[in-house]
Amino acid sequence: MKHLATALLLLAAAGIATTGVAKTTKAVPQPLASFPTTDLKWRELPGTGGIKVADLRGSITGKGPYDAFVIFPAGKDNPYHLHTRNLPTVVLKGTFYAVIDGKRIEYPAGSFYNLPANMPHYSGCTKAEDCLLFQYQDDHFDLVPVEKK
Repeated sequence: MKHLATALLLLAAAGIATTGVAKTTKAVPQPLASFPTTDLKWRELPGTGGIKVADLRGSITGKGPYDAFVIFPAGKDNPYHLHTRNLPTVVLKGTFYAVIDGKRIEYPAGSFYNLPANMPHYSGCTKAEDCLLFQYQDDHFDLVPVEKK
């Protein structure tokens, strides 16, 4: 009888365990996002020295999450600064760079980086050709100037 009770307990436990595994959550469909290059609406960001953006979802200059293409003119350098949110970036064209703690890292086309929030750095596009980036954040973009050390 003792063995039967133990066996039933094990079967019940196995049933509970497999019930939890068997349940899967369905993905919540999101609206179609489709942006052929001919449909992109580019605008120059005022006061940036020629940086252009094409918002895909949200607005890089608004509030809330966004996805955007960004064009940096060849040779464009940003001053020493930080961002208050993580900044994931995919380099699609050109060579973008970041200088962090005095070390320059170049990101040619096909590269990805995720710049952590509040990390002071320099960044920009090398002089060879314009840089095309894809950037996205869970909240608005910002560029906060930082005094040099």
